[in-house]
Amino acid sequence: MITTVKKLLTNLSHLAKDKKAWLALVAGLFLTLSYAPYNLWFLTFLSLGALLYCINPLANGKLAAKQSAKYGFLFGLGWFGAGISWVHVSIATFGGMPLIASMSLMVLLCAYLALYPALAAWLTTRLAKGPYSFICWLLASVATTEYLRGTLLTGFPWLSFGYTQTDSPLNFLAPVIGEFGITLVCMLIAFALYRLANKDGKPLIASVVFLASLYAIASSTQLHHQDKTIKTVLVQGNIKQHLRFEPSEFWTTMSKYQDMTRLHWNADLIVWPEAAVPELEALSTEYLTGLDSAATFNNTALITGIVDYQYDTRNIFNTLIVLGKKEHDDSEGHYQYLGKNRYQKHQLLPIGEFVPFQDFLRPIAPLFDLPMSSFTRGDEVQNNLRANGLNILPAICYEIAFADLVRGNYRSDSDILFTVSNDAWFGDSHGPHQHMQIARMRALELQRPLIRVTNNGISAVYDPITKSQLAMPQFKADVLEANISLIKGDSIYSQYGNWPVWIVVILLGAVGVLVRVKK
Repeated sequence: MITTVKKLLTNLSHLAKDKKAWLALVAGLFLTLSYAPYNLWFLTFLSLGALLYCINPLANGKLAAKQSAKYGFLFGLGWFGAGISWVHVSIATFGGMPLIASMSLMVLLCAYLALYPALAAWLTTRLAKGPYSFICWLLASVATTEYLRGTLLTGFPWLSFGYTQTDSPLNFLAPVIGEFGITLVCMLIAFALYRLANKDGKPLIASVVFLASLYAIASSTQLHHQDKTIKTVLVQGNIKQHLRFEPSEFWTTMSKYQDMTRLHWNADLIVWPEAAVPELEALSTEYLTGLDSAATFNNTALITGIVDYQYDTRNIFNTLIVLGKKEHDDSEGHYQYLGKNRYQKHQLLPIGEFVPFQDFLRPIAPLFDLPMSSFTRGDEVQNNLRANGLNILPAICYEIAFADLVRGNYRSDSDILFTVSNDAWFGDSHGPHQHMQIARMRALELQRPLIRVTNNGISAVYDPITKSQLAMPQFKADVLEANISLIKGDSIYSQYGNWPVWIVVILLGAVGVLVRVKK
């Protein structure tokens, strides 16, 4: 035992003296400033360049790979430790755990996520032979590990590098190669700048030529605004989180949304947030029928989130339903429980909406036994919602971070990308701002106007062609009226997804193998 403690203290002492270890950690921490709400997107390249300096593209072999994995892990700790610190706001406020326990849980989460950049660094250094082989393996390794991070254990694709460029000059790439491709472009630019600092300008020239080619492709796509404009109303109730599922507050909440909407029935489309109607759908028939009749009478449609507990199967779904006019020629609305014009959330939030190993975890702490934490998955591919003649592409909360899921429900006749959420869990942190940034990236990829409505913000509309956003204040009960121009045409990304990027990644991997075999 004494020997183990001495060994641990010795390792910590060496780590404290390792300047590259500190640089990797600090570079990861500063990467957070590249994301919303700070939007210092250029820091992405400096942070990644610092990581490349720590890894050293000229080194290879088992020892170098081990060192690279260490620096990649420390970079990841800083990256996620600061970047998703908003998760702890939810744990500390609603988790019912001692501070030491909640902090330990955060450390474990960040350590798990840091394994992915550590693996990418290890693979790159272990397989590369020289600086140009290094960039081939770097892009292939980052692509693979980022895919795994967004897939394993239901996936957590938050804070990918590409999101830092949502509001940068590089956002023209989104409709062509998507956020996934932009992530690799960030790595490519960082490598080019690193090599330029080492008096090698060839990678920078190659990067400029590559980006110019992509710009030419992006400019050639036939995407434009239609003549049609729709008037939309977003209703943000700002219901306190601890009151949202209190039965005694159900009618107060439902009345509030109804009253806030009353003066805005002249819109083409009215939207309410996730679970804006807190009562179970099966018990809200009278209320929903009244809303349906009011919307139909005013020639409009209303979309709201609601929880659907199906008593016969005991399945519970996080749902979006349409009330009022579905088609332009509807003469009257007919709300029906379990009607087909609905969307059921597929990508559930771990702990918040389902609890893995629940028999073991639920008794441990309130964090693992939150209200409404036993949802059932909806189908992965579902029809667009029909509302007043519009095709609405829906995503609920966390789902908007899963690009393949959102694109899987896209159709050429999808008019609007619509997402709802409740970010009250995360207070006045940078989490809701990152969430909105992710939603904007989906709109840029698919080139469809975005409507995002939440319980307490950020609720906004976003036009991916003009790249303009109109939002209402956070933490305030408010209504936003906005005119939205519909868009005609399909982006390259909407048609092909990430396949072009994966083809390039496979080719780069093949080049890396050839170089390794040759040497």
